[in-house]
Amino acid sequence: MDTQTLARPQAAITYDTPLFRLGRCVATLGVDNLICRGDVNPQELLHRHQCGDWGEMPPEDLAVNRRALQDRSRLMSVYKVGGKTIWVITDADWAVTTLLLPSEY
Repeated sequence: MDTQTLARPQAAITYDTPLFRLGRCVATLGVDNLICRGDVNPQELLHRHQCGDWGEMPPEDLAVNRRALQDRSRLMSVYKVGGKTIWVITDADWAVTTLLLPSEY
């Protein structure tokens, strides 16, 4: 896998191919409430995360994710959905991926 392509500007990247396994997917109560109200599509966020669309991350955190793809460490994405910020975090062993609000960290 060529992780250097992830460094291109996001507008130039097509995110179609999963880069890693999500493991078990869970959501905190805050995100679950947003899902139940129809405000959040968890499948869309998980797909973006798994395919390397890390959302609104600063460049230094994008670099951390690129390294994590090579050494199976923690991966994180940040998405803005309807005025809310949702974090998607895949734990270091890639066994669990969690959708959560920053206030629930």
